[in-house]
Parts: sequence; structure tokens; C-alpha cells
Amino acid sequence: MSGEGPDSIPTSADPRSHRPTKKRALSPASAQAASVDALFAKPDREIRLPPSASSDLARPRRPGPPEIITNVQGSSAGAGSGEFHVYKASRRREYERLRDMDADLRRQKHREQFDSERTQRERRDEEKTRKNREKRERIKARKAKAKTDPVPNHPATPAPAASTEAATAEKPRAQVITRDDADNDDQPSTPAAQAPGLVIHDDD
Repeated sequence: MSGEGPDSIPTSADPRSHRPTKKRALSPASAQAASVDALFAKPDREIRLPPSASSDLARPRRPGPPEIITNVQGSSAGAGSGEFHVYKASRRREYERLRDMDADLRRQKHREQFDSERTQRERRDEEKTRKNREKRERIKARKAKAKTDPVPNHPATPAPAASTEAATAEKPRAQVITRDDADNDDQPSTPAAQAPGLVIHDDD
């Protein structure tokens, strides 16, 4: 406290105090908000984004290893000899050169594979788009032709029911001849006996 009495205030709030204020730990949300506020404070300022880790600019710029090393000491130089550190340095440079060559080859293969896959995808998309466009054009042409060339109307005249029934009645029926009828055709026809009528007898 800055002093005793009813008017005492905390030292941090006292304007006479020159003690630096304590900085509280920022939460992730408040840190993000502070960075956004700082960006919007100067909207005309150019913002430089760091390159991605996969790009060539992200790798440190260093001189490339030599393509050919003429003076290479053998591994027979043991530790403690005067040529051992020279052998280690030349071996390190050679390993760096081989590692960089392998990395370049892998990047080139990945780039070629990506380019070929992208070309194939674009070709498939163009083919599909072309087929859909042709289909739409065919449908549109069919609709336009249907509008310009109306179908002629030929009303069917139904036949009257009476004439249909008459034709059915006049149609001769096929006579079915059974085997018994065929046998009876050879015999002479005899008149059929008539059945007697009703006979009434008088009672005597």
C-alpha cells in the first residue's frame, strides 16, 4: 500500500509509483486476440509470411558440396594421426553430397508423380465435362425439335357396338363332328319316332 489512511491505494495504482506493472500470463485465446489486434492496427502494413517447411526457401542457404573431391584420404588414417581430422571432414562433405543428391532425386520423382496425377485428373474431369455437355445439348435439341415439329393428330374412329355384334353373329361357327357322327353318316337316316301325347282313360 502507498500509505496508511482512508485514502490509501495499492502501489500499482498509485501514479507516483514507478514500479513496473506485472504482466499476466496470456491464454491462447487472448494471445490470438492480441496478435489480431496488432495486425488490424496497421492495415496498410505489408505482412511477410514465413515459407512452408516443404518449400526450397525454408532450407538454409549453404554452399553446395563439391561434385568431385580430388584429395580423399583413406580410412586407414587412425585416430591421433595428423590426417584423421582431414579424413573426417572429407567424409562428411562426401556424405552431405550424396545425401543432397538423394534428396534432389526424391523431390524430382515426387514432383513428376504429382504432375502426372494432376494431368490425369484434369483429363478425366475434361472428359466427364464433355460428356455431360453433349448430353445436355442432345436433350436441348430434342426438346427444340419437339416444339417445332408437332405430332399430327389422328383421332381413332371407334366402330359402333351394333356393327361389332352383327359381325360376330354373322361369323360362321366351325361345325364340330364327333366320331359317332362320322359313323352315323354311312347309315340311312330314319325318322325319329314321335313321343305319344297325353292319353286320358275314362272310368267305366
